[in-house]
Amino acid sequence: METVNHPPHYGGDTVYECIKVIEAWGLGFHLGNCLKYICRADKKGANIEDLRKAAFYLNREIERRENQ
Repeated sequence: METVNHPPHYGGDTVYECIKVIEAWGLGFHLGNCLKYICRADKKGANIEDLRKAAFYLNREIERRENQ
């Protein structure tokens, strides 16, 4: 169950756990996913795929704001 509720690649059970930061800062879907992928990238090795996913969600948020 801990791998579901507090996976180590998301910060584990620390005060800096990614989901806690996303919720505390009210980041929403796109920015929350961006932060999630950045936070876990180095915990899964030098994961370029996670950094690309972070860039994807950041670009989506930029586009959304530009179109408002």
